[in-house]
Amino acid sequence: MAKIIKVGMADLNVAKPPDVLQTCGLGSCVGICLWDPLTKVGGMAHIMLPSSSLGKSGNDAKFADTAIPWLITEMKKNGAESLRLISKIAGGSQMFAFYSDNDIMRIGERNVEATKAVLSKLRIRILAEDTGGNYGRTIEFHTESNQLYVKTINLGEKYI
Repeated sequence: MAKIIKVGMADLNVAKPPDVLQTCGLGSCVGICLWDPLTKVGGMAHIMLPSSSLGKSGNDAKFADTAIPWLITEMKKNGAESLRLISKIAGGSQMFAFYSDNDIMRIGERNVEATKAVLSKLRIRILAEDTGGNYGRTIEFHTESNQLYVKTINLGEKYI
């Protein structure tokens, strides 16, 4: 019987099959799912900001540049191998109706850019993404199959 393992905002967790990792309320935040296809160990981080240089919170799961390396460390403790990891990402919405050249208002886009930059630096390929837009998402990552279920209000649901 699969367990649903919750991942809160500015949080991360690791699971093995048949368990499912779930996070709710992805707006400008990004959900990062990593998976080792051999061991089927999966991990999820729910990041809020692109860079730890934006503030010291004492919580490395809050930032793309610190959450991803930490998630990999936790996955390795569960048998994953960093060279085999692949990823799927979701979130990074522009949740407010006003647009501006001001970087602070582009937090969703900046979160996606930072996530992609960190994954690229670590040589982790992104297999699928559901990012951008102006709506929230809830995601569930199925460790058995590497399927990422994305649910939205009014825009339906899908697997990527």
